[in-house]
Amino acid sequence: MGDPIVSFAEFEGSNATAVRIAPGDDARVLLPHLDRLTLVEVTFPAFRDGRGYSSARILRESGYKGTLRAAGDVLVDQVPYMKRCGFDDFAPNAPLDQTVVEKLSGLYPEPYQRTVDGAVPVWKLRHG
Repeated sequence: MGDPIVSFAEFEGSNATAVRIAPGDDARVLLPHLDRLTLVEVTFPAFRDGRGYSSARILRESGYKGTLRAAGDVLVDQVPYMKRCGFDDFAPNAPLDQTVVEKLSGLYPEPYQRTVDGAVPVWKLRHG
């Protein structure tokens, strides 16, 4: 088991290497500390709250290389989009059918939006 995860409120002023952020937390506060963080867990209390996607992109685009976990109300059809934003670990409230996750992950070979994983969006392939 890794280091204990501290809440966003407990993180500032601590030496924690793992932090949990909620939808209302500003991920940019973590940017000066990315080099010591090994895990950032982004909570999704409700599937319709997409602020965690923004947090993931902010962290990855700022150079965060550690584990980025989506936790909470994570649905199987969201996983491919979450991966595109930089999530690489999942802790859903309910187990995900891995067969469905794999099928959905390969459904569209090219993404439609810009990504943090370097994949070229289909519109750019079509229009250079």
